[in-house]
Amino acid sequence: MKQIVSTTLLALLASTVMAGQKTEHVEQSREAVQQFFGQLKGELQAGMKAGGPVNAIEVCSEKAPAIARDVSKKQGLQIGRTSLKPRNAGNAPDQWEEAVLREFEQRKAQGEHPKQMEKHEIVETDGQQRFRYMKAIPTGKLCLKCHGTDIDPAVSAKLEKLYPEDKATGFKQGDIRGAFTIIKDL
Repeated sequence: MKQIVSTTLLALLASTVMAGQKTEHVEQSREAVQQFFGQLKGELQAGMKAGGPVNAIEVCSEKAPAIARDVSKKQGLQIGRTSLKPRNAGNAPDQWEEAVLREFEQRKAQGEHPKQMEKHEIVETDGQQRFRYMKAIPTGKLCLKCHGTDIDPAVSAKLEKLYPEDKATGFKQGDIRGAFTIIKDL
């Protein structure tokens, strides 16, 4: 009887510790997303002010990866962006990310606002446990200049030059543009 109680208590304690660690990873992920988004948004706004949408495309092309590397290094994780319709083929979703993006689309169809959507879990990949986190990116009005349906010809030409395999157009305000994605090895 004592052994059963001890085993149960140990399992409960381990479960509580894991839940606490998961909560810590979620908070760290939210902070990393805020850092990445905040820096990227600032750079995009400065780019738009300096040269309009054509200039902002260069900001996304050159500065977004550098910001992601910087935040990843500071936070001890991997952060990036992905989408079911990626602009950069290198940002195509992996299997887990694609499933989450499709889940986000279903949640949106059921009335949930994309701004509130996030998902996290611990997954095992090739024998390695990883904490995975995604936060939906809603399409805002400003996003439509480069991601919408009525794109200026100069913007289209720049996109074609930098992203010949671009799939990230045709969005409407409020659509799920993609998601921030985080991986943290455990």
